[in-house]
Amino acid sequence: MGRPRIGIIGGGAAGFFGAITASESNAEVTLLEKTGKLLSKVKVSGGGRCNVTHSCFYNNLLVKNYPRGFKELKKAFELFSVKNTIDWYKKRGVELKTEADGRMFPITDNSQTIINCLTSEAINHKVKIITGEAVTSITKKEDLFFVTTSTNNIFTFDKVLVATGGNPKEDAYNWLKELGHTIIPPIPSLFTFNITGAKLEGLQGISVPLATVRIAGSKTSQSGPVLITHWGLSGPAILKLSAWEARNLHTLNYSFTIMVNWVTEYTEDSMREKLTQLKKEYSKKIIYANPCFNLPRRFWERLVTLAELTETIRWADLPSKNLNKLLEELIRCSLIVSGKTTFKEEFVTCGGVNLKEVDFTTMESKICPGLYFAGETLDIDAVTGGFNFQAAWTTGYIAGKSMTTIS
Repeated sequence: MGRPRIGIIGGGAAGFFGAITASESNAEVTLLEKTGKLLSKVKVSGGGRCNVTHSCFYNNLLVKNYPRGFKELKKAFELFSVKNTIDWYKKRGVELKTEADGRMFPITDNSQTIINCLTSEAINHKVKIITGEAVTSITKKEDLFFVTTSTNNIFTFDKVLVATGGNPKEDAYNWLKELGHTIIPPIPSLFTFNITGAKLEGLQGISVPLATVRIAGSKTSQSGPVLITHWGLSGPAILKLSAWEARNLHTLNYSFTIMVNWVTEYTEDSMREKLTQLKKEYSKKIIYANPCFNLPRRFWERLVTLAELTETIRWADLPSKNLNKLLEELIRCSLIVSGKTTFKEEFVTCGGVNLKEVDFTTMESKICPGLYFAGETLDIDAVTGGFNFQAAWTTGYIAGKSMTTIS
């Protein structure tokens, strides 16, 4: 038997990793990319620095960053972990560094380093890369796959890896439905909240290092930094909440109320106790002019104003009803969300190929033998921090290995 002919559909992180891994096993690999650009998400990731992975070396903790796919990825990470990713790049001359929040970047702080590594590896292993070829259909006859593209070219492969990334339109997956796969309808994940009204007006640029955000009427919450923007709220806590609640918020048509605890270490009881204590200790101090809880000055002034306190009132003269209002704004600040904002360059969807139809020890389809999947084509997505790329490297590697293993 000659060299297996393998087709890779998609020139992103997962596609390249699968292509390189398969070509290292002496397969004849052709990579088809529908656009003229390769590794475009890698290019813009992390503000152009490429957030390669996250320094989380325990798989049971790592999977907690995946709202969808955590159960299946646990098996996959046993086969190719964060450490494997670091070692893979190190072996090819790319050193990664860890930042305080756990995100890992190339020491060059330049995504081009990762792009150059992946493209040179692919070229060195004689991967045939063809751009401007959008796949319109795949048919399987006996043991061969016939891949038709928008330019009316037909490619013949023994095995095919689909690594086309997430797509906001379900129609984009029609050619996979024709092969018998179920598609979970794609919807946005990782987005910021649009909030209008006077509460946050004029506060853009202010960030609170640790807040807890909860959807009203739900016990679901996320904690982390929160950033006030000119359109509403952003930051890790907001993005994590949007990812975990993506389907729920889609159902609500992105119109809902959130409750924010700006001083997350305090409960209602401990906050009431603290405010009562401040009233005694700082009795002669003016509330408005003396920020508490390490909150930014302008933000504290706004909370005091929302509690209907004048700019001259002292702690000693704080009425009980206004103390209650200040408590509410501090630990249960109610904000009405009316819409979302997504980042087009780093657009993440939840949805895609149903995970029950894929064997995560090989990434092979259970429906169509010889067909493999990797990356965001699957109904997998993660919070920010390098986790989406780690899933891409892992699933791409497993697929690349499996496609060249003789069963």
